[in-house]
Amino acid sequence: MVEAGITITLADGTRRTELWRLLTSLLDADRYPATELLALYHRRWQAETCYFSLKSTILDQRVLRSRSVPGLEQEIFALLTAYQTLIRAAGDVTIASEGVSAQRVSFTVLFQAAADQIIAARGIATADAVSLIGAIGRAVLDNLLPEHPRWRVKARFRKSASKYTFKRGDHPRTVQAYTLDAQVIKNGYLDDGANR
Repeated sequence: MVEAGITITLADGTRRTELWRLLTSLLDADRYPATELLALYHRRWQAETCYFSLKSTILDQRVLRSRSVPGLEQEIFALLTAYQTLIRAAGDVTIASEGVSAQRVSFTVLFQAAADQIIAARGIATADAVSLIGAIGRAVLDNLLPEHPRWRVKARFRKSASKYTFKRGDHPRTVQAYTLDAQVIKNGYLDDGANR
């Protein structure tokens, strides 16, 4: 178990500190330092982004239509296939464009460019040599994300049918830039050598 004091300081000066406990089966502290595990845990949002891409971008907030287990399996398989195809297209762009990181590729731009190609149905078959960067790749390269990704934080809001009470002063009402400081706790004390 890794214990850490996590302090988030928002752009407006709001500061919040909480105790995090991260349970892991990676027991070799030399091979898997606690500070790296904390950073990786925070990066789990990349997986969450994948799920968000399926729900909000590809499905556009629609629910799955099937009313049977085989139908749902087929729909989910189709969504994952479409997602994997788009991610491979992003990989082609990064391979063909030296110095472009995959983290700079916007999934929304990728999806919209692919949808535009399907709708327009122009230039699908060509006599020219096929390039890894076609119309989709050019759209992606024209709209790259910033070079250094930001830590992800989302403003909280009250859902209309929430069963939880909302404490108005505890959460920011808008998305803000922030800094994150994680200090590992060893033997009940903050380990100053483990600042992030």
